[in-house]
Amino acid sequence: MRGLNGKVAIVTGGASGIGRAISQRLAEEGCKVGILDINGEGAEKAASEIGENAFGHACDITDYAGVEATVTALEGQAGPANILVNCAGWDQLYNFLDTDPDFWDKVVKINLYGPLNLCHVVMKGMVERGEGGSIVNISSDAGRVGSSGESVYSACKGGLIAFGKTLAREYTRNKIRINTVCPGPTDTPLFAAVSLDPEVGDKIQQGLKRAIPMKRLGVPEDYAGMVAFLASDDAGYITGQTISVSGGLTMHG
Repeated sequence: MRGLNGKVAIVTGGASGIGRAISQRLAEEGCKVGILDINGEGAEKAASEIGENAFGHACDITDYAGVEATVTALEGQAGPANILVNCAGWDQLYNFLDTDPDFWDKVVKINLYGPLNLCHVVMKGMVERGEGGSIVNISSDAGRVGSSGESVYSACKGGLIAFGKTLAREYTRNKIRINTVCPGPTDTPLFAAVSLDPEVGDKIQQGLKRAIPMKRLGVPEDYAGMVAFLASDDAGYITGQTISVSGGLTMHG
C-alpha cells in the first residue's frame, strides 16, 4: 500500500483477534505500531512477536486520562501518530429486558466512549501538526442492521458509524480522513465469549455459517487488508465511508 512505510499507527484491542491481525499487517506495510490493550501482558507479547517496530502498552480506553498518558508514552517511543485504528470492543448476549444499567454502562464505555477518548486525544496532535492522518473505526454490521441479543452493543456500533461520518465532515479540511469498517460474524475470542452458554453459541455459529453466502465465519485476517488500504495513500480520496466485510451476509449499495 502506498504511503504506509514509516508511519506511526495506534491500534486498540491489538493483543488478540482482529486488532492483532491489523497490527501485524500494518507492521508488514512498514508502520511503527503501538498496540494498546486492557491486557497489557498480551499487548507486550503481540508487540514482541511482531518485531522491533511494535510497542505494547496496557491501556483502559474508558479512562481519558489514562489514554492521554499512554498516547504520550507511545509517541515518545515511536513518534507522532499518523494512523489510529479503534478496534477494541466487548459484549455479551442478552435480550434487552434482561440487562440493567450497569451492563449498559460497561458496553457503552468500551464500545463508544473508548473510541471517543482515543479520537479526542490523537486527533488533537494531528490537527496541531497540520500533517493530516487517517482514522479507521472498527464498528460492526450489528450497527447497520441490528443483532438479536446485542441491543446496546448495536446502538454503540451504530453511533460509531455516525460519529465517523461527522468527524469526516468536520476534519477533512485538516487533511484527516475517517472511515469505518463493519465486520460480520468473526471467529475471535470475543465471539466465543459473547454467548455465556457454549451450546447456544454453537447453534448461533452454525446458523450464521448457513446464512453467510461464503459459508464461513470471518477470520481476523479478513479485515486487515481493508484497514491497511483505508489508512494508506491509495485511499486518499476516501473519507466518511462505511464498508461491510461480511462474506456477503449484508449487502448495501
